[in-house]
Amino acid sequence: MKVSITFLILGLFILLLEANPGIKVKITQKALDYGNQFGVELLKQKLKGKTFEDWNGESTYWFFALNYTISKIRIDNMELPNTSLSLISGTGIKLLVENASAIATADWSVETWLFKDSGSAAVFISGVNLTAIVNVSQNVFGHLKLSLDSCKADVDDMDIKLNQSYRWLYTYSTASLVKSLCSMLATNLCPQVNFVIQKINKDFSQYPVQAQVGNFAVIDYSLINSSTILESSINLDLKGTVYPVEEITEPPFKPTPFVLLNENNSMFYIGISEYLLQSASLAYFTSGAFTISAEQEEMLSSYFKLTTDTLESIIPTISHIHAKPLPVIMNIRITDAPVISLYDNKSILKFSASMEVLAKMPNSTTQSMFTLNITTRTHADLTIFNRRLLTTLCLNSFHSSLAHSNVGLFEASLLDNFLSYILRTGIIPAANFKLKDGFPLPALDPMILMKPSIRIYEGFLLISTDIQSLR
Repeated sequence: MKVSITFLILGLFILLLEANPGIKVKITQKALDYGNQFGVELLKQKLKGKTFEDWNGESTYWFFALNYTISKIRIDNMELPNTSLSLISGTGIKLLVENASAIATADWSVETWLFKDSGSAAVFISGVNLTAIVNVSQNVFGHLKLSLDSCKADVDDMDIKLNQSYRWLYTYSTASLVKSLCSMLATNLCPQVNFVIQKINKDFSQYPVQAQVGNFAVIDYSLINSSTILESSINLDLKGTVYPVEEITEPPFKPTPFVLLNENNSMFYIGISEYLLQSASLAYFTSGAFTISAEQEEMLSSYFKLTTDTLESIIPTISHIHAKPLPVIMNIRITDAPVISLYDNKSILKFSASMEVLAKMPNSTTQSMFTLNITTRTHADLTIFNRRLLTTLCLNSFHSSLAHSNVGLFEASLLDNFLSYILRTGIIPAANFKLKDGFPLPALDPMILMKPSIRIYEGFLLISTDIQSLR
């Protein structure tokens, strides 16, 4: 039994490794440089004025032991002239801090068998150096995860300025005291780096891997493959599947592989596959987003002011069946999930619809006159606003055919002008209204996208953007 379970787990793991993503994200060195710059400033702000834990220790000098406590340690100023984040191919991120310095104030107390004393001091810390390697992976829930692979830190010197009468004694004992304090500070730097990493992981874990899109769909942003670390970028594979809001059911088609361009001028590159858009189309269709309700049908009929005599010039037999003008109701139904195709510099959406035209009788019942099958071809204009990918449909062409008629046979193309008007002024705007919420792009709060651009290629679209933090 245990062997069977082991092979099952291995099989699932292999399938996961072979999964093709619906979204690819590339984080470039330019993004790391911004993160380094932003992180340094954020670190200065957070550390300035912060009170740290007390330091306790013992320093032996000549014939006595000096027990000391340094408390209420507070950073007044910090300089980080040389810090960098860089990528190690196949490994992770390298954090380098060189020759950092800080000025702090603290209270101190000492005790020997000869005396006790306390006071305040100014502490000048210099020559702080740190090198850390951080691995990039994912947790079991599909969140990005960082882990500290290695860390080395040292502190060259610490100058303590005391302000009490025993200053002369501490001047002689400073060498051994400073050595102990430098060692203590260096020992605590790597755990502090690890603490920051764990806090970042906590922020990652609180970011939902699924996000609801309007009232109709849910999009899955979970990581599905191990991240790829190159010398110039971190590459992440996200599931990128859209589901109906009522039920998380995998679509009957699979994503096909695609490759992002070898560009590094922007901080982030987000590749969105045709698969994601197609799964979104299926999710919207399954959730009923393309259904036109009875109220909308009446609204359309009222808007177009359709009556049976409006159609008499095209279909003369209607006048024989309905001698008096009757209101006309249109029952429009999308019959299949729209098909989305991406080509170089253009995106095409095709959908099939059925339109039943009914006469509203004096007793408020309806009588079907005819049903048309309509196939439309639209192009989609794509824009980005407020971290969302917005889609606007524009009609290119359509084709209609007569599916059923109770008013005799007629050429469906005679209704082309009428149908074109309905599609352009009624159906397409209604579809755009359903799509108005757009798709949320994978970005952590509180980041905003700076000058994003969209390019469309065969099978996927590429968003390139810089970011800026609101903090």
